[in-house]
Amino acid sequence: MPQIRTRVRATIAAFAAALLLTLPSLSQAQEKAHPWLDADLLAAAKSEGTVVVYSTTNEQEGLPLWKIFEDATGIKVLYVRASDAQILSRVIIEARANQRSWDLSQTANIQKFPQDFLLDWEPPEARNLMPGARDPNRKWYGAYANYNTPAYNTTAVKREDLPAKLEDFVKHPEFAGRIAIDNTDTPWLAAVFEYYGEARAREILGEIVTKLKPVVLDGHLAIARAVGSGEYLIALNNYLNLTLNVKLAQSPTDYWVVDPVTLFFGQSAIAAKAPHPNAAKLAQNFMISREAQQFLTRFGRLPTRPDVDTNPAGVLEPVLRAKVITKLLDADGERKWGKIFNEIFRPR
Repeated sequence: MPQIRTRVRATIAAFAAALLLTLPSLSQAQEKAHPWLDADLLAAAKSEGTVVVYSTTNEQEGLPLWKIFEDATGIKVLYVRASDAQILSRVIIEARANQRSWDLSQTANIQKFPQDFLLDWEPPEARNLMPGARDPNRKWYGAYANYNTPAYNTTAVKREDLPAKLEDFVKHPEFAGRIAIDNTDTPWLAAVFEYYGEARAREILGEIVTKLKPVVLDGHLAIARAVGSGEYLIALNNYLNLTLNVKLAQSPTDYWVVDPVTLFFGQSAIAAKAPHPNAAKLAQNFMISREAQQFLTRFGRLPTRPDVDTNPAGVLEPVLRAKVITKLLDADGERKWGKIFNEIFRPR
């Protein structure tokens, strides 16, 4: 009997081993479902257990996005949401105190960080990004594209009546007092100066301010919602993805294209002194993955990967026919253009 039991056990073990050879391993199954999930990096990241993310993405988008990462990896995400300026200030203050507080930052102002704060690394998924979304110095990678276009309330303004050029806005006195712009639209302003030249840009914008008296507000999402509600008829400039976000929520708003279209990126970067460096690398690879970018298109975000479609489809077709100017202002550039913005858009 003992010999029979031994033979039975050996047969069962051999069958189980043969069966396992026909099935993908757990890590292989995970990688098939999540191609960004590198098995070796996952093992090292799991030993760290946590990743700390500083992000400007609102919680309605950011929390479900990182839930995908948590479910796929078992790694806990500590999500800290703040504005671009708040994140920059926090990072600098913590560095002065010699604190290793954050792993991954996602903001549109990574170029303003002291560059020695950032890890020099190229995630595997970076090869799938559009060229402009990859920092030549390997410090940051674009998680989404931020194109700037004007927006309008589709109930109050007919599309055929929209200005075709920036200088045509003044032909619409009905916009006076009902047109808005954000007080941080310095990259757009820099692009307008590059496109028209300083003298002509000042002339066009000065006329707009004098005749239409645009209201300067704080908050691109607030402007998108205000145009959608009809509080303002027009946004002289706004983030295209936020206009789409409000449109997808069934508000009567849309964008149109006026040269130049300013482009910058929602960037991700890893702290050079990240407390959880392997988890940070895995998290960054996830952020620029097809899976993450497809998820963010649900909220109107625009991908930096050519293999991800926009939502709605075809959003970028008219945008890419226009003159697109990429502007990534560093701290000195921000101060310069902030001063010029305040000079031009002061009430008259």
